[in-house]
Amino acid sequence: MEEVTRVKMAKFRHDLHSQIRQVMKKYIFVMSALEVLAKLAMGKRVQGVLYIDENTGKLTFKAYNRQCGKRRERVVCQLENGWLKESPQRYKFFNSVRKDLGRRLVDVVMHRELKAAMGALEIEEILDNV
Repeated sequence: MEEVTRVKMAKFRHDLHSQIRQVMKKYIFVMSALEVLAKLAMGKRVQGVLYIDENTGKLTFKAYNRQCGKRRERVVCQLENGWLKESPQRYKFFNSVRKDLGRRLVDVVMHRELKAAMGALEIEEILDNV
């Protein structure tokens, strides 16, 4: 039984390699070729998928359509242990305190930082309305 499986797998590998050799002698079809070539001309790398199309049987390259995320965050206030940032939709508050200070001191430090951030936010709002 194992010998039959080995023979079938060997034949499958041989068929696969012969198909790949036939495809390699031909062209690679590039989807959205102008955009891909423009990126390559700028010296950028293009990531994508290289596959054999089921319908046509041709080797095809399809580039990933990745959007570069440009974050428009502005730092409102830089705190002692964190920051307060403003994005188009949200205010983001970050605070990081060492654990070895103890729970009570961590609570005091975090509340102090939050009050400082809220004060800076109120000053920003007052200055924007003037």
